[in-house]
Amino acid sequence: MLTLSSKLKRDEGMKAGRTPGSSSDSSHRISVRDRLLVKGTCKVSFPDVNKLHHFELDVCPDEGYYQSGKFRFEIDVPEAYNMVPPKVKCLTRIWHPNIAETGEICLSLLREHSIDGTGWAPTRTLKDVVWGLNSLFTDLLNFDDPLNIDAAEHHLRDKEDFRSKVQDFIKNYAR
Repeated sequence: MLTLSSKLKRDEGMKAGRTPGSSSDSSHRISVRDRLLVKGTCKVSFPDVNKLHHFELDVCPDEGYYQSGKFRFEIDVPEAYNMVPPKVKCLTRIWHPNIAETGEICLSLLREHSIDGTGWAPTRTLKDVVWGLNSLFTDLLNFDDPLNIDAAEHHLRDKEDFRSKVQDFIKNYAR
């Protein structure tokens, strides 16, 4: 099973091979907002610039079933962060096995308590959350352990009809 932690470890290994003049050079200053962004598919905005603990993330997948959609997530960072995970909700209506139509999200790293050790830990960062949300549309798309059982069963029954319904949702809600 592919998990976010294994994906992050793999990506870190790839970064370690970069040359000193690359964008990971410590002399190159990057804003906190820009550090949260993932390969141009994510954009962070602050509805109220005086509330930095509340922001929105737009994820625009560039591959897979959800390509061409724009999915907005609301992220609230609680006072107890980093001992507890941020609260995340999908504001865009979506047909997805790991996101309910009401906005709840099934992503292991957002779980406060986890038996398998993949849940939240104080060493996790907001960047991990952004990577995880972005990956829900590609690497971490999970039909075997769904939150939206109807969407997962739909995919098992008829992949093309599933794709069509996803595109209908994108056309109606995710532009």
